[in-house]
Amino acid sequence: MQQKITHCLICERSLQFTFGWKELFKRELPKTICESCEKKFQRIETQEEEGTVSLFHYNETMKDFLHRYKFLHDILLAHVFNQVLQQHLKHEKSIIVPIPMHVDSLKKRTFAHVDELLKAAHIPFEHHLIKITGEQQSLKSRQERLQTPQLFEIIEHSKIRNKNILLIDDIYTTGTTIQHAKRALKEAGAMEVRAFTLIHG
Repeated sequence: MQQKITHCLICERSLQFTFGWKELFKRELPKTICESCEKKFQRIETQEEEGTVSLFHYNETMKDFLHRYKFLHDILLAHVFNQVLQQHLKHEKSIIVPIPMHVDSLKKRTFAHVDELLKAAHIPFEHHLIKITGEQQSLKSRQERLQTPQLFEIIEHSKIRNKNILLIDDIYTTGTTIQHAKRALKEAGAMEVRAFTLIHG
């Protein structure tokens, strides 16, 4: 049995936990935030909307997390939800496909935020989509989003034909991004396409 002490990734309070043979056998990831911070993230009771499962509400705590993670480039925060993501995705049989960033956006942010969430949770994934526009959907009105031309292209059709796909994104707002990705994958021959997001906006 080995005892390890670290700090909460949100508030930086001392975080003490025990990690031993039981946790190692179950392949569970250690906690990275304290109970006080964990309680501030609001879980969703009804998780599914239009075929997309989401886990958390977009409250002030989550808004602050996303700001620090995505826009202040605090990549270590990818580990905040490692346990909950691993719990929900570790038994997934479909091919897990993260929603990609446009190449220009990736250069500015320096890391792919959805990819890093999955890596922190030890969830394997594959890239089968390319984002073909750098336009930010968050800056558009709902009507403008609904009228947006296709956002994605398929990398190689043969690798997804007749496959089941689970799309992963960080936040669900109007669902435009998810619907575009679903349509591109289905038109390329995917059998079933579902979606999972950490947050529902």
